Amino acid sequence: MNHFSVSLQRLRPSAVLPAYASEEAAGMDLFAALEEPVTLLPGTRTRIPCGFAMAPERNDVAGLIFARSGLAHKLGLAPSNAVGVVDADYRGEVMVSLANSGSEPYTLRPGERFAQLVFVPVLRADLREIGEGETLNPTERGSGGFGSTGSFSPEQAST
Repeated sequence: MNHFSVSLQRLRPSAVLPAYASEEAAGMDLFAALEEPVTLLPGTRTRIPCGFAMAPERNDVAGLIFARSGLAHKLGLAPSNAVGVVDADYRGEVMVSLANSGSEPYTLRPGERFAQLVFVPVLRADLREIGEGETLNPTERGSGGFGSTGSFSPEQAST
């Protein structure tokens, strides 16, 4: 596994800093840095503070914030934007906009694990607008989308 350093600054005294739950985990658990419990009603969202700011030693990475699979599957709790992005140059408090798409209220408690942070490499694109009369390089697929490559059936998985 590749490693790099990330400096952390605790911004709230009660904050639990992110941590890997196992030696080979891809994501670090994020903990709610709340003063008191927060109840998310079905169909609502709120920003949950994590209580720290960070500075990766490299500028070619980003922190992606994902749901914890158990909370998302069982209760419908996940980041409201599906995946949060923490840019390498962001130095503010890490926050997660958490949504409840489930059918029951959920009370998030101070210090509770509620999301996960994964660092990934970032490629920056150099964009080039093509001129009038030029075309994009052709592919077999072309401009087909939204199911244009056919449907998938369970029988295809076994072949």
